[in-house]
Amino acid sequence: MYSLARKLLFTLSGEAAHQVALEGLDAAAKLRLLKPLVADRIKAPVTVMGLEFPNAVGLAAGLDKNADHLLGLDQLGFGFIEVGTVTPRPQPGNPKPRLFRIPKQEAIINRMGFNNKGLDHLIQRVKKQPINGLLGINLGKNLTTPVEEAVNDYLLGLEGVYELADYVTVNISSPNTPGLRNLQYGEALKDLLQPLKEAQARLADTHQRYVPLVVKVAPDMSEEELLSLAATLRLLKLDGVIATNTTLDKSAVEGLRYGKEAGGLSGRPLTEKACDITRQLANALEGDLPIIGVGGIFSAQDAVARIEAGASLIQVYTGFIYRGPSLIGQCAEAIAGMKKT
Repeated sequence: MYSLARKLLFTLSGEAAHQVALEGLDAAAKLRLLKPLVADRIKAPVTVMGLEFPNAVGLAAGLDKNADHLLGLDQLGFGFIEVGTVTPRPQPGNPKPRLFRIPKQEAIINRMGFNNKGLDHLIQRVKKQPINGLLGINLGKNLTTPVEEAVNDYLLGLEGVYELADYVTVNISSPNTPGLRNLQYGEALKDLLQPLKEAQARLADTHQRYVPLVVKVAPDMSEEELLSLAATLRLLKLDGVIATNTTLDKSAVEGLRYGKEAGGLSGRPLTEKACDITRQLANALEGDLPIIGVGGIFSAQDAVARIEAGASLIQVYTGFIYRGPSLIGQCAEAIAGMKKT
């Protein structure tokens, strides 16, 4: 059934197809039509960052930037859903078109540019749509905020979503906001994360509830850069790391339609690269921080490989678009099975 739906959706532009699919999902959920069409959520609890996840498979940030579609997404069987990236103020993002499918490589290039309706909108939507799984909220900075002042945007975001999120992600790895990736390195990383950790401690005391803080990193880092990143994350006692965001390496789609478009590449070409980054990070972190593995997960085998590389949880996005909701249960069952052996 999803194969047919995908054929119809793929006749639309990438961004239009996403919107139609999400609105259709919402409508089906409201009419209680989803349950007969999708498998029940796999119950295979796993405890990570002090949180009990219903299963180890989540939805990566980017699909539901504004938390407008939690009702439908929550019925697809995810153990957790990450919404955003959200910025303090609404912003339109980059000019359209900005999302390009490359079916031959099961890939997507996007240069969305943190388009979203802003922090206040997301907060109101989350309050109106409680979910059965866990909720992550992914934070970014506004385009007009200088990189040197980015910490102020992340602090506003953390203050705003703290009481609503099960965990909060600091996104410093999107390639579509100029200068953002510079925050992953050296003193810039420390200067960003130290105030956030201090705010986390204060908010935990205020709300009598500890909300883990994780960082999402890029796949285009050298071994030396990864070692430096890992040392900083350990030093500041971050709660987790998401590996990885999209890549700027377009060699896998060279010569294909849209292969030269600017933006980050996701999907099948990222599978090995993201798995390798996960493995390197796991070695560098030495078990001090858990890893959420994302990037190029298209099958149960991919999910198992990411766990074997050192991830504790996984997220899907492009694989979910190409393979459909059945991917969620397949991955969750495979991970649960390997944990029993």
